[in-house]
Amino acid sequence: MVTSIPPAAKKRILVVEDEPTAGRMLVRLLSAEYEVELAGDGMEGLRKALASPGPDLIITDVTMPGMDGVTMVERIRAVTPRKAPVIFLTARGAPHDVVRGIHAGARHYMVKPVDVAELEKRIRRALGVPFQPSK
Repeated sequence: MVTSIPPAAKKRILVVEDEPTAGRMLVRLLSAEYEVELAGDGMEGLRKALASPGPDLIITDVTMPGMDGVTMVERIRAVTPRKAPVIFLTARGAPHDVVRGIHAGARHYMVKPVDVAELEKRIRRALGVPFQPSK
């Protein structure tokens, strides 16, 4: 039985995804346990990440119009002392892409299509929440 978590007690996750279907899927997947906010591109993600209160975790695509996810994370890191963990969730899986993402500050770098159980495990690890596998 899933107990309802009061909104004030929920960890905040910012999902930055330019593909609407993928963004909605992530919001649906995560919103039972977390407070989830969606941004449709890197510029919107930057604004939402820097707003108060900031997210506890950022999940972002890399390839997006305007500002890519790596640049967004670099800009966030440059202007705020608060270092929310970042998970890159992207189709870009070449070694140089992974290295660039890690250098930008990613805690985890996952290539699409993503294994949902593995994503849940990495989210919990990044947030410091114990992992409880689904039955």
